[in-house]
Amino acid sequence: LFYSSIKLTAPAAEYAVKIHKSTKRTPVSGVIGPGHVSTIIGAISWDFFPKEYKIPAVVSGFEPIDILVGVLVILKDLYTNEIKYTNLEYKRVAKPEGNLYAQEEIREVFDVVDAIWRGIGAIPKSGLDLNERFSEHNAKLQLGLKEKPWDYDLPPGCKCNEVTLGVAYPDECPLFMKACTPARPWGPCMVSMEGACAVWARFGSSQRVLEALKEVK
Repeated sequence: LFYSSIKLTAPAAEYAVKIHKSTKRTPVSGVIGPGHVSTIIGAISWDFFPKEYKIPAVVSGFEPIDILVGVLVILKDLYTNEIKYTNLEYKRVAKPEGNLYAQEEIREVFDVVDAIWRGIGAIPKSGLDLNERFSEHNAKLQLGLKEKPWDYDLPPGCKCNEVTLGVAYPDECPLFMKACTPARPWGPCMVSMEGACAVWARFGSSQRVLEALKEVK
């Protein structure tokens, strides 16, 4: 039996953009799409951001230089008002159309469904679940499992949901580097080394970000 918790990044990124827009928060000025995901779904999957939301999108790698170049491309697009999507060095493996064979295999096994994100709730069409053809292998159906409404399923005081949506900096969480540390993680964003809070604990601070923004302005 299989319990699918597969998530789709593009719909989740779109949800975050909508949250910022609908709540009149600081608008999202650009999107950096993950290169490894784009090798499957296609770099063109991020093209809807410039088309529908008028913000540039860049497909990039994960090394520091990759991120810096991605930010540079976004700033250049904003400065020249040439809003588009750009596939950077990942174009050697992330084709515009992606891996068509892999996409077909995914479609044969999975359905796109609304998915529950911890601390956030349901995001439309942001997950994959086994389709009817493979229902006998679906643990949710065979074991009668029901998903909890994870919208509030976070430790008391944890702001991982806000951090994930880009609404709060990690060090704005009252637990950050106090009750919640890399050695003793309290929230999900600190558990993984790739989590925003774990990365922030090692390298970042909101003060540095604010100082950098002042220099840009």
